[in-house]
Amino acid sequence: MSRPRRVCCIGDVHGYISKLQNLWKNLETHIGPSDFNSAIIIFLGDYCDRGPNTREVIDFLISLPTKYPNQKHVFLSGNHDLGFAAFVGVLPEPGGGLGFKEGWKQYEQNEEREGWFKGDGYEKMHLQGRRWGGKITVKFNAAKGTEYKGSIYDAAPTFESYGVAHGSADLVKAVPDHHKKFLADMLWVHEEDEVCVETNDGIKHCKLIAVHAGLERGKKVEEQLELLKAKDTRVPKVEALSGRKNVWDIPEVII
Repeated sequence: MSRPRRVCCIGDVHGYISKLQNLWKNLETHIGPSDFNSAIIIFLGDYCDRGPNTREVIDFLISLPTKYPNQKHVFLSGNHDLGFAAFVGVLPEPGGGLGFKEGWKQYEQNEEREGWFKGDGYEKMHLQGRRWGGKITVKFNAAKGTEYKGSIYDAAPTFESYGVAHGSADLVKAVPDHHKKFLADMLWVHEEDEVCVETNDGIKHCKLIAVHAGLERGKKVEEQLELLKAKDTRVPKVEALSGRKNVWDIPEVII
């Protein structure tokens, strides 16, 4: 019987290349070169914003399949990455004859406070792109005890990593095509069968469902998976990517 592949899930990177590089080295040391080189590596999203090195982080991620051809790499979208992808225009069209404008209405009461983007191209932009590239009027994030960095998403460092000022439509031209492809190709959910999980009752074989924030409580799993796999951009706020109180609790980790 073949040895099961290690599955490693890596959470929010948020533009910190040195922390990502250190984590990568520590991961190889912790699980050993053999398991590491054949591992399934699932990145759970939020590669951009807050930290100063979004461009370098995406370069690092794009390089992994070439550097580690025997690994399997999965790149999920977080809510920050969704906003980035929306701003540079690489989200799939909503379909059904609807434009992204339809999604603005539900949250339009927040437009002034959040300072939604109104520059070139905003008319055809998904709500989260407008929020991501906007200029929030409230400077202090009371929930986190920190200053906002440009927008409600703290996106200013991402703009700056590509050499443009926060909120500038010039970002669309500044982001190289291979980065846009990375953003366009991100998954909203990933399923991995036959994952071995160590529990108090021994090893169990499970299906792993990986998503950035979590699946919503009180909704059928299969219906949620269908919408997430389709990357349904008619939805202005994807709870599985950004929800907190309304998603399932994170399970206990046994080390």
